[in-house]
Amino acid sequence: MTEQVADEAAVDAVLTASRTLVAVATRSLGAAAEDTTIAQYRALVVLASRGPQRMTDLAAALDVTPSTAGRMCDRLLRKGLIRRHRVRADRRAVQVSLTAAGRQVVDQATARRRALIAGILGRLPARQQSAVASALAAFAAAAGEIPDSQWPADPPPPPAAPARIKPEPARSGSRQGRS
Repeated sequence: MTEQVADEAAVDAVLTASRTLVAVATRSLGAAAEDTTIAQYRALVVLASRGPQRMTDLAAALDVTPSTAGRMCDRLLRKGLIRRHRVRADRRAVQVSLTAAGRQVVDQATARRRALIAGILGRLPARQQSAVASALAAFAAAAGEIPDSQWPADPPPPPAAPARIKPEPARSGSRQGRS
């Protein structure tokens, strides 16, 4: 698909609306906003909407460097909102996924955001609400955002890595020749 030149009036309208949406997003975090930045929340949403991700894939989805994504994940891991685990098919690869607590942060923020958005939309006539919904659905699709209705179900926790039995250390000396 060929990109077209954006209409300046449309850019201005979306820019203005985006400020409102950022304010809604910030308010929707509620108490979690004290511990979770908007960037960290975005990482949680990517994991909720796309499932477990390799660090490089998460970085690409967030449009940050892998080292930035790694530091962000370190913070989310310390907060208990994500977990790291090895990929069964490639034990060198590490994936990150949401914990139940991370999913709860996303779900609670989404519920608050839904209520805030409903309050704003309620000030518009039904016809304008439909027009806004259609326009924003097209905008989100063009940006590659996955609608909530298409998010994967909560995945089960990753299986624990099989325990490895370590051989006993070699003992010094030999029993032969002793009496």
